[in-house]
Amino acid sequence: MVDLKKEFPEELSKTKVEDLNKTFDLSDPEQRKEYFKAKVGPEIEALKKYFEDNTFIAYWLGKKNSGKGTYSKMMMEIFGKDVIDHISVGDVVRSVHDDISDENKKAELLEYLNQNYRGYISAQEAMDRFVGKTQDKLLPTEFILTLVKREIDKKDKKTLFIDGFPRDLDQVSYSLYFRDLINYREDTDIFVGIDIPEAVIDARMKARVVCPKCHTPRNLKLFTTKNAGYDKETDTFYLMCDNVECDNARMVSKEGDSAGIESVRDRLDLDDKLIEKVFSLHGVPKILLRNSVPVDIVKETTDEYEITPEYFYELNNDGSVEILEKPWTFKDDEGREANSLQSPAVAVSLIRQLAGILTK
Repeated sequence: MVDLKKEFPEELSKTKVEDLNKTFDLSDPEQRKEYFKAKVGPEIEALKKYFEDNTFIAYWLGKKNSGKGTYSKMMMEIFGKDVIDHISVGDVVRSVHDDISDENKKAELLEYLNQNYRGYISAQEAMDRFVGKTQDKLLPTEFILTLVKREIDKKDKKTLFIDGFPRDLDQVSYSLYFRDLINYREDTDIFVGIDIPEAVIDARMKARVVCPKCHTPRNLKLFTTKNAGYDKETDTFYLMCDNVECDNARMVSKEGDSAGIESVRDRLDLDDKLIEKVFSLHGVPKILLRNSVPVDIVKETTDEYEITPEYFYELNNDGSVEILEKPWTFKDDEGREANSLQSPAVAVSLIRQLAGILTK
């Protein structure tokens, strides 16, 4: 078993730069650009040079709500959508389900499968399982790989961050040969694991709200809007959507979120096993990102503005609601007091480790 603490010490999460006394608003795109230049400017330039002639495939390994999509978008923001792309296997599957309802798109899909799919059941039988026409729900991994390859074939040659594969323990070996399915792939595969305390996932789930009109997500505890309201009947605060077209619509919880982390316990346990198995592999570069920092070392490793704020609310005498904030402190999986890092701070660690692997 790999000792992640020894192989990836907590110092890897250090973002503080000596003699840098400037603060940044990490919610502002222009200030984020300056932040990344100040924190990892040389590493970004080295990676840009690497991308002139090379690409790589990075596989995200992280629990539900660990931020895989967010970090992918941050890499696209830094290096450009013409260089980096994000593929969510879940989104690919949902898109294919939509395509099947259109007879022309369905015919195109079957033609692609007949040319590219290789498996122990026919392409048509795999399709029948996919749409639920047969009682056998076991879908070949080769079929999912072919769907993802189809999505990649639509894109220009780019570095890819793949979210959602491997999904099970028996798919780890498949991912090692994934690039062999893609004609232009002769460069590096990288596994990127995300170490995130369960308390963070639980808060992200339980306090999540969404606008009923535009479906924009926010979080009452961790990602507030400009305005909030108070419901006298339930004695609770709520967020109002920032989208002007929604006219301050009251944001609501998603069904099932109140159960928090326990509703996905089996999936979380499997994700832990996946990370453990992948990080025991030899010959494949691996990166570990940490979402949190123990409170006893946070001042040494992290600038205060990089810590995730916790929002709370107070009702004023005139009925208006004041939104306040403080650094979010919680117990990590080892029972230590910890602070969560904002996404850009985690991306700093990702960039440093990528540069260490790719630009030696």
